[in-house]
Amino acid sequence: MKQEKTVRLTSSAAERVREFMARDGGIGLKLGVHRTGCSGWAYDVEIAQSVEAGDHVFDAREIKVIVPAKALDLVAGTTVDFVHEGLVREFRFRNPNVTGECGCGESFTVA
Repeated sequence: MKQEKTVRLTSSAAERVREFMARDGGIGLKLGVHRTGCSGWAYDVEIAQSVEAGDHVFDAREIKVIVPAKALDLVAGTTVDFVHEGLVREFRFRNPNVTGECGCGESFTVA
């Protein structure tokens, strides 16, 4: 099934991005991917400073989410969450395109 070409943020993820932007500036959240690990892909998450040619821009809870064109098919339909559990504070991804993940959770596979 083809996924909707958008990316969403939970309220906790949006709040965390706002905290980073208040501290460091920027125009939104950039979500990309790179090849790595035992499963093939890992997420790149950073505060975006600009929109590059070919980037896709989504509005999620009044925050720009910027996805490079080469990553769009891999992250389409993803919901980004931010969790704080004990000492762990991290972004987590509910990506409907993922068909497998490595044991450590650092990389993923898509069909």
